[in-house]
Parts: sequence; C-alpha cells; structure tokens
Amino acid sequence: MDGAAANAHTMLSETFGFDRFRPMQEDIVTSVTDGEDTLAILPTGGGKSLCYQLPALLRPGLTVVISPLIALMRDQVRALREAGVAAGALTSGNTEDETNAVFEALHAGTLKLLYMAPERLASGGTDRLLSQAGVTLLAVDEAHCVSQWGHDFRPDYLRIGALRRMLDVPLAAFTATADSETQAEIITRLFGDTNPRTFLGGFDRPNIHLAFAAKNKPREQILGFAAARKGQSGIVYCGTRAKTETLAKALNDAGHSALAYHGGMDPDTRREVERRFQTDDGLIVVATVAFGMGIDKPDIRWVAHADMPKSIEAYYQEIGRSGRDGDPAETLTLYGADDIRFRRMQIDESLAPPERRMADHGRLNALLGLAEALGCRRKQLLGYFDEAHDACGNCDLCTTPPETFEGTEAVMKALSAILRTGESFGAGHLIDILVGATTEKVRTRGHDKLPTFGVGQDIDRRHWTAIFRQMMGHDLVRPDPERHGALRMTAIARPILKGEQAITLRKDALTALPRRPQAKAMVSEEDAPLLSALKAKRRALAEARRAPAYVIFPDRTLIEMAEKRPQTLDDMAGISGIGEKKLERYGAAFLEIITGEAAAPNHPARRKLSGRAAATIYDRLLAAQADLSRGPDGTGKPMSCSAALLAKIAALGPNAGDRLNQLLGDRLADRFGPAFAEVLAEN
Repeated sequence: MDGAAANAHTMLSETFGFDRFRPMQEDIVTSVTDGEDTLAILPTGGGKSLCYQLPALLRPGLTVVISPLIALMRDQVRALREAGVAAGALTSGNTEDETNAVFEALHAGTLKLLYMAPERLASGGTDRLLSQAGVTLLAVDEAHCVSQWGHDFRPDYLRIGALRRMLDVPLAAFTATADSETQAEIITRLFGDTNPRTFLGGFDRPNIHLAFAAKNKPREQILGFAAARKGQSGIVYCGTRAKTETLAKALNDAGHSALAYHGGMDPDTRREVERRFQTDDGLIVVATVAFGMGIDKPDIRWVAHADMPKSIEAYYQEIGRSGRDGDPAETLTLYGADDIRFRRMQIDESLAPPERRMADHGRLNALLGLAEALGCRRKQLLGYFDEAHDACGNCDLCTTPPETFEGTEAVMKALSAILRTGESFGAGHLIDILVGATTEKVRTRGHDKLPTFGVGQDIDRRHWTAIFRQMMGHDLVRPDPERHGALRMTAIARPILKGEQAITLRKDALTALPRRPQAKAMVSEEDAPLLSALKAKRRALAEARRAPAYVIFPDRTLIEMAEKRPQTLDDMAGISGIGEKKLERYGAAFLEIITGEAAAPNHPARRKLSGRAAATIYDRLLAAQADLSRGPDGTGKPMSCSAALLAKIAALGPNAGDRLNQLLGDRLADRFGPAFAEVLAEN
C-alpha cells in the first residue's frame, strides 16, 4: 500500500470510523484525491459523500460541495464537526451567527469543506467569495439535477460549469440516478470539453457471468478457462507473488500472451505491464490484488481467481474490473480448503482487535457462502449488499443447479459436538469425534465418552469436511481468534440445533475435468482474418498516439466493421462507435483495410455529412454541377460552387424555395438553380 493509500485508510478509520471501504469507494477516493475530474454513479446508500469528504481532508485547500438539500447539508456539516472536521454551510436555513462563523473560517483559511445550495451561485458575490477562498476542489452532489429532462432539474445547476471554469479546479460529480442520456448531459454541462473518469455503480452488473468451482487441478482449470477465451483481455488474480509468475509462464507456454504483476516488481516494470495491458489486445495479466486499482480498461472480457479472494467486498471489486463497457464478461473463482485456511490465518494473525477479527471471519463466511450457494449467485451477492434481485439466469447455478441433500441431521450432530466440547476445537478434531476416530487427542480429553462420539460414522471424513465448510458459509459457526481457530456457534445456528429450522446442503462431489473447451470466437470464421487485421491497425494507431487501443475503437466497433464490411466512408459512419471526429481521424485508414484500397479523399465539408441523407444529395448536386460547369451547351465560362456551399444546399431539403437562390446568388442561380432544385425535390 503506497503512502497516499495508507493515509486514506488511516483517515477512513480515524476520522470516519470505518474499517474498510465499500465497493468502488477506494478507487473513487483515489481519483478525486489525485485531482482527476470524476463522475461517480453509485447506488443509494453506496457511500457517495465519503468519496468527496475524505479527499477534501487529504487535499490542501478548500472543497466546495454543491448540494440541493439543505437538511442533508446541515446533517453532514454536523456529523463532520462531530468528527473533528472543519466544515460549514451557507444556506438559507443558517442563523446569522452560523453565517458569520462560516465567513470568519473562510477568511482565516481554516475551513476544509463548504456546503452551499446551487441557488447561491446566482448571488453576485459568490464568485468573488470563492475566488478568494483557496478552493482546490468542486464536488457536486445529486448531479442529475443538471439534466433539463430529469425529474429533479434545478436551473441553478447550470451555473456550476461556469463556476468550475472560473475557479479552474477539478470537479467530482456524484449521483445515484443517471441513465446513459443523463450521464452524457452531466458530462456536457458540468465538465465541458473534459472527459471525466467515470465510475458506474449500482451493485448489479448483469453483464458479468458469475461462476465458482472447487479446486481440482487448479492450474488446468485456469488454463482451460483462458483457452476458451483466447485473444480476449483478462486478469487472473493469485494469492501470492510466486504464483503470479509460475501461472503467467504456464499461460505463455500454452500460447497466450501473459505478464505477471505484483508488489515485489520494480515500479518501472509494473508501469510497463499497466501500459501494455491498456494498449495490447488480448493480454492476460496474472496479478496480486494490487493490480486493477488504477486500470480503467473497459473491454476486459474475463477475470479469474486462482485463489479465493479475502472477502466478498474484495471479490465484488475484482470481478467488477471486467465488462465495464457493458458487453458480456465472464468470471471464475476457484476455492479450496487451503485457501480458506490461508485466509483464516491472515485474519487471526492480524493486529486488529478480537471483535474486528471476528467480523472479518464473518465477511469471509459470506464469500464462502457465495461459493457454496444453492441457488442464483447474483441474488445472494446482491443480497449481501442489501439489494433484492430475482434469479439472474447469468450464473453457473442458474444454468446448472447443484445437487443438494437434506442436511439438518448432520448439522445438528456437528453443532452438538461443538457445544459438548466447549466450543474449544477446530473442525479436524470435531470430525474425529463424529466419525469415532480414537486418536490420542480424543482419548486424552475423554471425548470418546461423549454421546456424539461416532454418531457420524455414516458420513466419510471428506464429506464431513464439506459440511463444516458449508456451515461456515451459512455463518452458523465462526473461528474464534482468541481460541486459535476453535469453532463457535452463532445465534442463527440455534434454531437448527433445536430442530426448529431445517437446512439444505450441497453434495460435494468433485467431478473430472471436462476436455479443454474450444476457444469462443468473437466473429465467424469467415470474418476472423479481417478482424485480426483491423486489430493490428488499431494497435499501430494506438502505439503511435501512446494511447490505449480502446481509445481508437472498442472491440464491438471492430467486430461490426468485420461483419458489415463498409465500402465507403458513408457506410463507415453507420458503424456504432464511430462519430464525426473518429470518422475524420481514422475512417479512411480502417476503410483501406476492409476494401484493400485507399479511399478517395473527401472535402471536409462532405466528410461531415457522411452517413446522413444529405451526403447522397451532396453527391448528386456535385454531379449536376459537373454537367453544367460550362453551361448547358458546354461552351460557357467555367463556374462552380464551393464544397461548403454545396453542403449547405444539401441540407435544405425538398422545400428549399427562395432559400436556394439566396444561397447561390444571381450568377450561380442562373447556371445551377433549376438543376439543384430538381435534385432537392427528388429527396
């Protein structure tokens, strides 16, 4: 953890009293703290306010927060002051003394956060006040209020863009209510020409397919998963530095392009891996969890965990780095007994107080519960974040539900063994008691005399291990950090022990690995060579610009090019993801790859019409002009219209009337007017 991140975690704990960030919060805090223009769309209750309050304390100077809700502002100011943060608000609800205190703090330079309503921006003195206050960050809450088509439109929000330009400071905007159109309007009105770093929250990421698998020759499992996605960008997360290097080598040996990434590498090497991941197509990075925090690559198609993540929050963040462009993405998380022991050991060996470590075991149990889920994984994952969801149809358990069995009796026996041994032992010794193993430890403690000794002989050790693991996944038991991992019952286990509640468990049978799957094709076999050529051109252009490949065109645009094979720039303009600027900058280069010949250069005025109906009209006007350039009989003085004038005429439409002659002027109207009018009338 670098110094800035350590400071953020320290302040998160010491000032705000939280022991961890919620999903996405840390990335957003880092972005805002670093002075990047930022747009964050997070769900209600997702912790938006912390994403500007914490950076305000980490950055020098004053942060101004624009918020439409006076009551909310006052509550936040009150809470911040309670936490020892110098905060104030200028609202219509202030008393005179409160307003005077804010002005005094501003003049003294001691205020860190200043809240104000958007209506105050209309006051003539606000610009002058803020220009002299040492503002270094502008934060906008409820940013969707800037949308004139939204249900919460506030006209004074339209002044924020001008305020930001006047102050010349970074801006961070937050909202929980923004569809794609509203997002675009927020960017235009608040950020202007700047493209902010955007974080899309909402805990549901329906485009991401969720899957877990028990470890069974894990290297082969990862290699098989990668083989089915060959040529697609992916991340493999590992629990140790050494494993990143050995697995990266295995992937390279299998024909993939893979690089290792971990904290033990020198900074220049890490930056080079990050750069290549941004620019190269189909690169796999095999990394520790440090990778991804600063990566904003939208077309990561898959994420695999070679080892179990440390918590359900970590899992959510790490899989969330895939599919940010909204296209389908896939995940696979492997888990095994060694992973669970390793994560338990990390918790037990931490310096956190016992209650925190107990809570961490609970969070790990939640992830284990997701791994051992009986039904839809997305429903269970979102339920952890208090978000209701129906079965998704896009996880492995929706596709192939697991085999289950009625586990109440077995769980009751296990819980009884835990209680009869004083909640002082781990799963291994408890299983010895249940299966009737007369080990020295069992005999020495007299546990062979317990009523539960041997009551579980009908179940073998392997399946008892799975039962205990699932009991942790259901959070029925947690390891006690103060008793070296001895299992303690939780409150939700008692109804099962008393026979008041039943429980269903998964059958834990390891199956043989399937044959290595065939690689999934992004396009048909016929179009694949063209797609490869288009990707090569994209990579060359990206390297020349020292920019990520997706900045040129995302994969989906190249796929559409390969499938539709546009023959002209007009056709190219109809491909999704190609706007006017990109058509002008890259259209001809990619068209040459598709057609095999360089496109005839168009005048910029004509190029702007590409893909529109006016483009065809322009071409017909140009042909009519060529026929009449020397008059009807071909003997007159040469005359022609400029390309810009032809473009204006092409946009007139069939009812041009006098407007056509006004644009042409008398001399040109005499030569071309009737012919041009005929072209326009036919469209």
